Amino acid sequence: MIARCLALLGLVLLTACGGGDMSEPPADLGDFRLGYNIVQARDVEQGPFSRSATEAELTETLARAVEARLGRYDGDGLYHIGIAIGAYVLAQPGLPVIYTPKSVLFIDVNVYDDATGQRLNDRPERITAFEGLRNVAPLVGSGLVRDKDAQLQNLASEAARGVEAWLRRNPEWFVPDPGAPRVTFDRETLDARARAALAAME
Repeated sequence: MIARCLALLGLVLLTACGGGDMSEPPADLGDFRLGYNIVQARDVEQGPFSRSATEAELTETLARAVEARLGRYDGDGLYHIGIAIGAYVLAQPGLPVIYTPKSVLFIDVNVYDDATGQRLNDRPERITAFEGLRNVAPLVGSGLVRDKDAQLQNLASEAARGVEAWLRRNPEWFVPDPGAPRVTFDRETLDARARAALAAME
């Protein structure tokens, strides 16, 4: 019991260090502003003891979470985010204490500068998202207390938090150019182009 409590305390501290509370204004991220927000879920691996989710459920839920988190930034530039979902587990109900399966989402992320058309990261960033301390049920597992939609929403929110944290670890990508004009674009047109690009990939 002592070991279990210590492990739980460690998880509390780890999660507390994550930051990124959506109720607070976002910190400065240079000239970052979200452009394309493309999420793919081709050849996704469904992990063991997982509830099933459709490609549309996975991509739409994650895209909404990314938009909610990264859409808060209002720099003068424009940057496109591409995400590929690799695998997921939406935990089924288990046996309390004895077997408590956990939910998890694996994604690979790329970021592109609209001005140059170039990818800024050398290789895709792999992010592993769990449901987060405020959403887990350590002794019974989230499969007993949450339905699939709630699990997926929690995972998507944590994945979006991970993307934001990764971008913030690389501020050199988003250094403002005082001489550059603010990039103008129409969100509806941009979203329509993103949908067309996704359709072309299918």
